[in-house]
Amino acid sequence: MATLSDRLDHILGVKAAGSLVDAFDMHTVEDLLRHYPLRYATQGQPLTEDEPEDGTHITVIGRITKAELRPMRNRRGSLLKVVLDTGSGTGRGVDVTFFNGDKVKYVVREGLRAMMSGTVSYWRPGQWNLNHPGYLILPENEDESVGAVKTVRGGGDLRGLAQSAKGAEGVDTSFMEREFIPVYPATAKVQSWDVLACVRQVLDQLDPIDDPLPDDLRSDRSLMKISDALRLIHLPERKSDIDQAQERLRFDEALALQLVLAERRHEVSGRAARPCPPRPDGIAAEFEKRLPFELTAGQKQVVSEISADMSRTHPMHRLLQGEVGSGKTIVALEAMLQIVDAGLQCALLAPTEVLAAQHYRSLRGMLGDLGNAGELGAGEHATKVVLVTGSMSAATKKAALLEAMTGEAGIVIGTHALIQDNVEFFDLGMVVVDEQHRFGVEQRDALRAKAKAGTSPHLLVMTATPIPRTIAMTTLGDLETSTLSELPRGRSPITSKVVPRKQHPNWVDRAWERIVEEVKAGRQAYVVCSRIGDDEEGAGKTRNGKKAAEPEKEGPTTQAAIDVFEMLSTGPLSELRVGLLHGRLPADEKDQVMRAFNDGSVDVLVCTTVVEVGVDVPNATVMVIVDADRFGVSQLHQLRGRIGRGKHPGLCLLITDSAPSGSAMARLDAVAATTDGFELAVLDLRTRREGDVLGAAQSGTARSLKLLSLLDDLEVITAAQELAREVVEADPGLRKHPGLASMMHAAVDSERLEYLAKS
Repeated sequence: MATLSDRLDHILGVKAAGSLVDAFDMHTVEDLLRHYPLRYATQGQPLTEDEPEDGTHITVIGRITKAELRPMRNRRGSLLKVVLDTGSGTGRGVDVTFFNGDKVKYVVREGLRAMMSGTVSYWRPGQWNLNHPGYLILPENEDESVGAVKTVRGGGDLRGLAQSAKGAEGVDTSFMEREFIPVYPATAKVQSWDVLACVRQVLDQLDPIDDPLPDDLRSDRSLMKISDALRLIHLPERKSDIDQAQERLRFDEALALQLVLAERRHEVSGRAARPCPPRPDGIAAEFEKRLPFELTAGQKQVVSEISADMSRTHPMHRLLQGEVGSGKTIVALEAMLQIVDAGLQCALLAPTEVLAAQHYRSLRGMLGDLGNAGELGAGEHATKVVLVTGSMSAATKKAALLEAMTGEAGIVIGTHALIQDNVEFFDLGMVVVDEQHRFGVEQRDALRAKAKAGTSPHLLVMTATPIPRTIAMTTLGDLETSTLSELPRGRSPITSKVVPRKQHPNWVDRAWERIVEEVKAGRQAYVVCSRIGDDEEGAGKTRNGKKAAEPEKEGPTTQAAIDVFEMLSTGPLSELRVGLLHGRLPADEKDQVMRAFNDGSVDVLVCTTVVEVGVDVPNATVMVIVDADRFGVSQLHQLRGRIGRGKHPGLCLLITDSAPSGSAMARLDAVAATTDGFELAVLDLRTRREGDVLGAAQSGTARSLKLLSLLDDLEVITAAQELAREVVEADPGLRKHPGLASMMHAAVDSERLEYLAKS
């Protein structure tokens, strides 16, 4: 007999278990049983007057009434045209075509009973068939009492499935006539029927399972026992078996993830942090008094939430999310000044040097003389703001690091350079992470470890990519979440239009004309490209206009920033001042170009996605995104947020070569139709696999969600979160709940668990 924790090599043998380890990293019986079917090959496709949908995968059983060999029209070889009478009462059988007719004709013959499984294909309206399906010749009724046949006669997937049902007595064909046959995620070396054979072998030996969920919870939610669910998900007898098993196992997935997050939340709550209550007479109060505008109600609410968190003796763990331009920076600055008032330091971690430098200029600008401590004319409560990046000169970086180490700098802004071992803080009280999805947990942990021994800094992570509630609960459930949903006063509306370059090439010319018109009216523009140049050095076209050799490439081409810069600066925008900004420029040149655009001495900035987040030039009103189909939905929304930040309305033009009826064009039309970031976030998640999002947010490993939908299962996720927090509060480490601990480890891969434990 077998238990869920038993090793597979003890049950299946070394060879079969080794294949599962190599293909799916399965080690235990529970690992295998939680490898759920992708779908089910069914005989439940009703062959009535209703025609099956094109592309539907169906499995049918019937008697072959016709098997006719015909030569192919345009090439050598023959087709076997077959009619399978399923007894459906429709008056016609199922048309089947085998392309290797000469090989199949000896097996697929008139009068035999057969099972065939394939994809429905329509030749013309009302006429469909199965092309080259998997097939299995079945025994006649009088032979079925034997229960097994010695020889498998068939081909394709069904032959493999039949082989998986082969035992000492032969092939159990009764299994092949089940209404639902599971089809598993597979690899080239481990096929679906190999997995099925292993699952059947394990289920035959499985001991009764102690259910980790309390009886009252299962009863309240009408959930079946785990032992029933793990059997019926693999070997259902009816559709309701599948539905009920999936409902139970979906809750298990949600609970496993929420247990991980609850453990993290509990561990953080046990850490000590320096309380930093607000002061009525410090730099924060002085800064707020000087603000030339009033914070929105939403900003005031979030500032209050963060202030209360930082006043406690355990570290704040809060996510601040808000639309592009919703005012997250001013909220973060107010929080940092409260920390400075407590005599501690803040570190602001940005993903790129461009964004770090932008934050440095922005914070210095907002603080005025309150950010000039140690300089002539500094305000009474002033602090010092310094910047640390990897490409700074040695002398400049040394001076900044010294000010961080001595405590002279109250706010230290930087990129990954802040994480290096040679960076020390006098007394780090808070870490602010901008665009948190750009940083791994290890990186955030390394910065957090720079606080004084025995304490943890408060943590505020910010994102301008709106996160639907279910995603936030499931990927960031250990963080309290604050959302800025309203835009500050003064933000201007943005109009977005799709420009189909192939269908309307003159519209592209009009896009450049619109830029000229805006610049003549005193405003500025961005032109964003998806890549820098044709090789790693960004060569394609050089800055001096000489064309480098370009290899010929197949497939769709995209326009490089270097090429577009030359084309525009010598063509449609030759009368304007055009700048170029991309990630391979030296840091001082990047900063110089960005400063020139900021102060208005550059009219048009041709760039890559280095301007995606944080760049704030209120005078920029137009953005043209070249090859817009190469960007994701959220990325397009982020880029678009760089315009309309001042008093003039914004215009975003999305240039694409996509087919008018294709999915890429539909995606661009959806982006153009709304500026609601949450609506677009949902669209983005429906376009992509939800599990990829979970992977990116947590560890970048393979998809772990099998049944749970992060978008559609809010009620399940909420219930699982409540239970997980209750259990962990009473039993940290789950020592009294070994079943839940085992389920958590089986449902969430070990690499992700190890990763999450570090955060």
